[in-house]
Parts: sequence; C-alpha cells; structure tokens
Amino acid sequence: MTTRLWLVRHAETDWSNSGRLCGWTDIPLSARGRDHARALAWTLAGRRFTSVWSSDLRRAVETARLSYGNPTTDPRLRELSFGALEGFRWAELAPAMQAAMLTFDGFAAPDGESVDALRQRVLAFVADLPPGDHLVFTHGGVIRLLLRRAGSDRTVDPCGVAILTAEDLRVAAGSYSGVTRLFAQSDAPK
Repeated sequence: MTTRLWLVRHAETDWSNSGRLCGWTDIPLSARGRDHARALAWTLAGRRFTSVWSSDLRRAVETARLSYGNPTTDPRLRELSFGALEGFRWAELAPAMQAAMLTFDGFAAPDGESVDALRQRVLAFVADLPPGDHLVFTHGGVIRLLLRRAGSDRTVDPCGVAILTAEDLRVAAGSYSGVTRLFAQSDAPK
C-alpha cells in the first residue's frame, strides 16, 4: 500500500496578505482566509483519510478545522522559522536576502532556522507515517520543500493542495516522477 500525502497550505492571514513573513509567529486566519478554508471543504468532502495532521500553529489548525475537522498537531510541520526576519515584508528585505530565500537550499534565517533543519524535521514526520492517505495542513515552505524533493520547484497558493506519494519523495535528483496532482483554491466551483 502507498503512503500518500495530501498537502494543504493554510489559508490567508492578514500578514500573508500584506506580504509579511509569518514563520513561527502564531497568527490567526483573516476573515477571507476563513471563507477560503470553508470553501476548501468541497474538495475534501467525502474523502476518507488514514490520518489528519496539522502544524501546531493557529493558522494551519484553523484551516484544518474549517475545511475538514480536528487534526492531530505536530510541530515538525511548522513553517521555517524566519527568526529576526519575521514580520518583515518581502520588499523590506535586502536583495541578497531575497535571492537567498528564492534559492531556498542553503538558506538560513538570521536568529532563525536553516532549510536543512526544516528538511530534517519534515522528512522525519513523513518517515513516521504508515501507508495510507494522510491529510496534512501545513505551510508554504514545508510544501515547497517536499515538492522540490519530488522534482518540482513550485509554490502553492493559500488553501492550495498538492498530492505526493512517499515514492515521489525518494526520487533521486534529476529523475522527476511527478506530482500526482496539484490544484488551487481557484479550482473550486463558483
């Protein structure tokens, strides 16, 4: 049996809407984010999952509760800690810092966390999952890390979903097996 991850990026917050780095700052969803999380329920309705997980940060837990139900929380699913950069807007960062963040691998936030540390904790979480379908409410950096590992450097919009198998995550560099499916909140019926 396959281990499949349904990775959901949390819904919008006031900080993410204004381009601020949220990291480990524990902020709630915006009113529009709560609406989007409720709208995501149509995508998840009727689906059965082996387990439902969430980062322990409020914005991910709230997205899970509004779109599916109560999750089990795990701090390994947190966003990258941006340390001294938390709360900064993208435009306020020095060009060298922006370039390092875009490159992603090798990035380490000042007084925060490195992408290598993020990778270790996220892959440890994935390794602990038994076979089955697992719904995982998390953050953009976590999803980007896993998509990159599967051979696809993409970002996912708030309330977007990416579906990966554990086999996708074991792909050697340069041999892309693909993302099973990637869709966004904009795919919801109007």
